[in-house]
Amino acid sequence: MWKLLVYLKDYKKESVLGPLFKLLEASFELMVPLVMASIIDVGIKNRDGRYVMMMGGVLLLLAVVGLASSLTAQYFAAKAAVGFSAKLKSALFHHIETFSYTEVDRLGSTSLITRMTSDVNQVQSGVNLVLRLFLRSPFIVFGAMIMAFTIDVKAAMIFVVAIPLLSIVVFGVMLASIPLYKKVQAGLDRILGITRENLTGARVIRAFRKEKEETVKFERANLDLNKVQFFVGRVSALMNPLTFVIVNGAIIFLIWTGALRVETGILTQGAVVALVDYMTQILVELVKLANLIITVTKAIACGNRIQDVFEVETSLKDTAGTDLAEGISFSSQGEIVEFEHVGLSYQNASEESLTDISFAAKRGDVIGVIGGTGSGKTSLVNLIPRFYERTSGEIRIGGTDIKRYPLIQLREKIGVVPQKAVLFYGNIRSNMQWGRKDATDEEIWAALETAQAAEFVRDKEGGLDALVEQGGRNFSGGQRQRLTIARALVKKPDILILDDSSSALDYMTDAALREGIRENLAGTTVFIVSQRAASILQADQILVLDDGELAGKGTHEELLQSCEVYREIYESQFGKEEK
Repeated sequence: MWKLLVYLKDYKKESVLGPLFKLLEASFELMVPLVMASIIDVGIKNRDGRYVMMMGGVLLLLAVVGLASSLTAQYFAAKAAVGFSAKLKSALFHHIETFSYTEVDRLGSTSLITRMTSDVNQVQSGVNLVLRLFLRSPFIVFGAMIMAFTIDVKAAMIFVVAIPLLSIVVFGVMLASIPLYKKVQAGLDRILGITRENLTGARVIRAFRKEKEETVKFERANLDLNKVQFFVGRVSALMNPLTFVIVNGAIIFLIWTGALRVETGILTQGAVVALVDYMTQILVELVKLANLIITVTKAIACGNRIQDVFEVETSLKDTAGTDLAEGISFSSQGEIVEFEHVGLSYQNASEESLTDISFAAKRGDVIGVIGGTGSGKTSLVNLIPRFYERTSGEIRIGGTDIKRYPLIQLREKIGVVPQKAVLFYGNIRSNMQWGRKDATDEEIWAALETAQAAEFVRDKEGGLDALVEQGGRNFSGGQRQRLTIARALVKKPDILILDDSSSALDYMTDAALREGIRENLAGTTVFIVSQRAASILQADQILVLDDGELAGKGTHEELLQSCEVYREIYESQFGKEEK
């Protein structure tokens, strides 16, 4: 948690001025009981109305100056806390962007969202309250005790006993609460995960009539969270009654002692009232401190969760600044992509997902990748742009190991269309320019034509300026797929990866798409991942995967003769008579 405070370095002035103005306000507050004592011992005792009015004016002045100091402190504290939060979110997002798919899979997207939103907001609240109250409350507590000693040493000894007892209660509750609040945040992660899963899969849940089961699942997770929250709430709730018992007990002893000393003439009535006022101030400040500590406890727990993300190092080691940082050249007409005995094991997996994969693809080749569900097709193509890091073997692009290329430049040469078609809020033009910021309308329309998307884009009101809602939900599945393909084509990549990206297209549109890619991207090496044999029949080379291993490679005709796995897939879709 404390490592996160580095993001306050640009707000040093605000972080100092905020507490200072709060201490100034506290100083004025400590003067109030003395003024009240003077009003009682001088003004009321002597029936001097003028003196009472004058000292009342002093009280009013103290209130006005204290309010101004408090507002100024709040301004600086809020500015520092909000600025800290903004920088923390920015740094956290930047760090998460460096993760490979491995780290995202391990931490979970729902957990990362919770840490970037709820946890950061909790830390922001903690920083704000600390800047305003963390120095003020102890200052009032110990200042009141010191002022009590200036009035009467014997009566002030009650403060010496009460304050340590109160500190034990406050800090004991805090230490007991910290691990519990961490459990609360973990429970929120689970709730968010279930909620997100149910909202994204609402159609599937309804199709299989699983509403009741999912409701029970959510209620169970919610109940577990409630139990932890109730328990930590009970622990935290002990703070206020215990502090009130201690402080009110001290006030009873204080009044009793004060009455005896007033009777003997050692103390005045105003002095006793001042002592009671100081004890009341201590009570109020300790209640504030108790609530502050509860908030700080939550903030520390959330801050530790955020720090855990910062301490996760990406498995991808970027080579920016090395001898290849000047750029990647694919001028060679030979083998562009080469896999040599490549293996992949996902983190904490007991077995390899890919084993001993070897093949080579030349410039302009169309490489088909086919196999059953879970055979490793997507895993294979994800290794090319280094979304995952291979665990064995070597992958070369242009004759050079891909680990030697800077990541940003490697991925600039590769266009990827993932399995799930994702569009972003904006318009069609802004989505197409994800591929290349300076792409002209003519280039965008050319990519849309190749992707068989131009017709429905023209029919949209506004054309390229047509609204794209979040996730592209105002487009059909097939339209989203064609737009994501066009977005990749706008890049004019040297390597194009189509990861089962035409599954929502009919056979005629799929065939037109492949023909358009072949005609307009003659120099691009294309990887087509598909479960449709029809999509890869004309490929220059077909890779057949079976349980993570390369069961066969070659052309369609060669594989029909030599690869039983491919022949079974083909015959299941076309029938034996088409062989």
